[in-house]
Amino acid sequence: MKPLAQRPTTIRRSGIRELMELAGQMQGVIHLEVGEPDSNTAEHIIEAAAQAAHAGFTRYTPTAGLRSLREALARKVRERNGLDVTPDQIIATPGAGFAVTISLLSTLEAGEEALVPDPCWPNYLSALHLIGATAVPYTLLRKTEYLPDLAELRRLVTPRTKVLLINTPGNPTGAVFPGEMVQALVEFAAEHDLYLISDEVYEEFVFEGEHVPAATFDRDGRVITVFGFSKTYAMTGWRLGYVVASPQIAPLLARVAEPLVSCPSSLSQKAAEAALQGPQDQVARQREAYRARRDAAVRILGPAGLLAAVPHGAFYALVDVSSISDDSAALARQLLQEQRVATAPGDTFGRQGVGLLRLSLATEQSLLEEGCRRIVQFVQQHRRIPVEVAPRV
Repeated sequence: MKPLAQRPTTIRRSGIRELMELAGQMQGVIHLEVGEPDSNTAEHIIEAAAQAAHAGFTRYTPTAGLRSLREALARKVRERNGLDVTPDQIIATPGAGFAVTISLLSTLEAGEEALVPDPCWPNYLSALHLIGATAVPYTLLRKTEYLPDLAELRRLVTPRTKVLLINTPGNPTGAVFPGEMVQALVEFAAEHDLYLISDEVYEEFVFEGEHVPAATFDRDGRVITVFGFSKTYAMTGWRLGYVVASPQIAPLLARVAEPLVSCPSSLSQKAAEAALQGPQDQVARQREAYRARRDAAVRILGPAGLLAAVPHGAFYALVDVSSISDDSAALARQLLQEQRVATAPGDTFGRQGVGLLRLSLATEQSLLEEGCRRIVQFVQQHRRIPVEVAPRV
């Protein structure tokens, strides 16, 4: 037979998924590796989908999503995000990751460049690799609380640069970009004629500061914003996200989506309508639970010197294990074997993740606290002992 396509064979697998699969073969593991809410989807959301199924609502929908859903989303975006959009500017997608991918497909040709945060969610890099575009990392440093450096961004721009991708609140950093930083990034994109793709799926989970949508400062329709239901409403398995774009860009997003998925799940869309229109108290409870878990992780890891930075949003914390080794992948496996704690290796998020592990705070608090204590014990057992240098004679 002729060879299969080569590009897919060179996609680097997500270290998160690798650890999840390895941990799934073991007993008694504390799971801190996957960014998934530990609460169930609210009952009124489930009931709405069940009623739709019994009513025979099991057929294709428009590729961009049900008109009723997009109208509800437009109201949400206007009322909660402060953006004046119409339903025609919104595309419902089978997950926010798919929304990111079609946004990249709609803005980049093979050989062009996208500025991508380092560290970042690894699926950004996989999508760019499949497209044949080049990911150009811009560093997010712990000493600056994982905020972008505009001077570095300017140095990285080339004639091939076409997209700036940002993520706030951030995965894996937990950084929340201040409004002035978001505005500066949008202005930077305009200055260099770049599309700005803003991943805002953790918008509801901010502990300090305020989530400011990038599109707030958009003056010419270059910002494409990705939102989701998975994190906000504990609906990871329902696979539904959405993307908001200008009237010029939105139709192209739908055109790209059509041959790939036809449409999102009809039942998930009815569930999403119920999520938007029903009570929002579960979202607030989740946010406060994540805040309490963040505080617990800080109390345990901070005094041991293992916390890379205090996360201000999302539901992740980065743990510094570089005192043992810089090989995050090996350390994550060793920690799993010895302490039965599953984490995500930092290097799967980029070069700035070397020597780090990512913890998900979306885990029942007593388990999270026990997992953090085991990590402290693990580091204390294996920390490299400094070699004393003999005095000169």
